[in-house]
Amino acid sequence: MEPLKNRYDAPFFEKLTDQLQSAYPDFQKTAFLKAVHDSDWPARELKDRMHHLTHCLHHHLPLTYPKQITVLQNSIWEGDALTLMCFPDFVEVYGMQDWQTSMEALEFFTPFASSEFAIRPFLIQYPQETRQRMQHWSNHSNHHVRRLATEGCRPRLPWAIALTAYKKDPSPILPILEQLKDDASEYVRRSVANNLNDICKDHPELALQLARSWQGRSAETDWVVKHGLRTLLKKGHPEALQLFGFAKPDQMEVHQLQSTTPSVRIGSDFHFSFQLENPGPEPVRLRLEYRIAYLKKTGKHSPKIFMLSENTYPPGSHSIQRKHSFLDRTTRKHYPGSHRLEVLLNGIVKASLAFEVLG
Repeated sequence: MEPLKNRYDAPFFEKLTDQLQSAYPDFQKTAFLKAVHDSDWPARELKDRMHHLTHCLHHHLPLTYPKQITVLQNSIWEGDALTLMCFPDFVEVYGMQDWQTSMEALEFFTPFASSEFAIRPFLIQYPQETRQRMQHWSNHSNHHVRRLATEGCRPRLPWAIALTAYKKDPSPILPILEQLKDDASEYVRRSVANNLNDICKDHPELALQLARSWQGRSAETDWVVKHGLRTLLKKGHPEALQLFGFAKPDQMEVHQLQSTTPSVRIGSDFHFSFQLENPGPEPVRLRLEYRIAYLKKTGKHSPKIFMLSENTYPPGSHSIQRKHSFLDRTTRKHYPGSHRLEVLLNGIVKASLAFEVLG
């Protein structure tokens, strides 16, 4: 798989420099490209390339900050949102002393490349003003801007600086979530669900309170509630399970957990199967999952839960089969050694199996 950093390629820079030269005729294209492609460029990873590009843009636009922003607004185009994140990054790095211009810039840039990371330092330095602006954005006509209102204030946004104040007390951002929980855009509703899931990790009772007040409004909002409570559901939280009709699986049993590949090579599939038994007289609604304890480079194990099904199982025996890929990905690298598989019914471990991963 091609590294993400290579998206900053020749066609990207050709487009970028043409756009900049059109918006700012004095732009020195050759000098800019030489500065960007310095001796460290090949070794720079994605974020480092983006930040380096931001600094080069600043150096080669010898203007006041508001005028720099005008040039950048006239230069951005509809393209690869990942590479274009250098535009909101410019605001984050150079705009902290001009709040008004920066808010207008982030609102402008986010339909092209999300400003969810760039907004966060402003929430820290200007908490009240920025939160109020994001509340205003929650009514915006553009769904990218509405999503910024909720994604940008997530307490635990991955790969971003944590918003410690909202981890301690998320109540200031709840009006934004209330406004957007019924949004017409699935893109926005997913962000609301992810924000609710962040809140679950620090304030489960508050998240459950919100979920109870939202549940039943519509099919879309019910999806937000369920996706937003996924951490509690995976942990087998009784109240979260009860909201969706899952009871304690006391009577349910898992038998004959086995694998046809007790030793699996990195890059291949791990196959396993088991019998799910309902010995009682009534059907049982189950959230059926499995957890793999991955061996990490440090020698420690890191668990990850995967969904098998959500279903109602009548009395009797039910055969379950699954294969799980051990192909290396950008988000997960596998290491040889001992691993463990566990089968979970409504968050409770019912069976486990050790297996080996081979290099």
